[in-house]
Amino acid sequence: MLKLCVSGVAGRMGRAIVAEATAKGYKIVGATEAPNSQWIGKNLRNLGVSDSDITIQSSDNLSQAVMDADVFVSFTTPKADLVSIPIVAELGKRIVLGTTGFTTEQNLQIVSSLSGKIPAVFSPNYSVGVNILFKLAEQLKAFPEEYDFSINEIHHTGKKDAPSGTAKKICEIISTLRGYSRTVTGREGICPRQKEELEVTSLRAGGVPGIHDLVIAGPYEMLRIEHTAFSRNVFAQGAVYAAEWLSKQTVPKLYTMADVLGLS
Repeated sequence: MLKLCVSGVAGRMGRAIVAEATAKGYKIVGATEAPNSQWIGKNLRNLGVSDSDITIQSSDNLSQAVMDADVFVSFTTPKADLVSIPIVAELGKRIVLGTTGFTTEQNLQIVSSLSGKIPAVFSPNYSVGVNILFKLAEQLKAFPEEYDFSINEIHHTGKKDAPSGTAKKICEIISTLRGYSRTVTGREGICPRQKEELEVTSLRAGGVPGIHDLVIAGPYEMLRIEHTAFSRNVFAQGAVYAAEWLSKQTVPKLYTMADVLGLS
């Protein structure tokens, strides 16, 4: 039986991951929250996500919380994971990391703490559909030079980082394919688009779990590829898929959801 430790368990993603894993018959053997959380000392039954008496521990006690787990799953904050990920990696535990919003320097720190130490999956988005979108984006180099690419993403008002990690990944793919050297995240006043620019817009509205829209427009036509998440459960589903797959991996390296889904 797959055994998981979930970080940020009282958050929306933490709860969704516990529910998804429990529904598949897996066991939550560890759960953590920020040291100042009201849930410290309570159990998953109190949280209302599982019929389990596993106690929610402070992230200060991470080593104890993760002790019996096969895989550590974290969708929290860059600040929290910069502390927790190196600790879990040193303990030799597999890691599924879905936190976004890392700066370039922070991202390098995380990658350095994972690479060559344990099998880990690090992805900006765990949706199956979005990862297939990434793969589709790689095929778009066939468009002639005069076609422009733009990306629009919409998320709930509580999302702190913009553009989203998913949008940034699409930007990376498209910029590599098309040679864009500059990303523009908004326009105001007289600001015509330049040839070297890739446009990315971010909207924050209501409770939208996530919409990503890739637009390719030429002089006489336009192609739109859109992915819509109906619920955060889609990310929890993918994270559990990743944990299942990762539990069978023995090579200590950093993987992506493309590896999990056989798209590499």
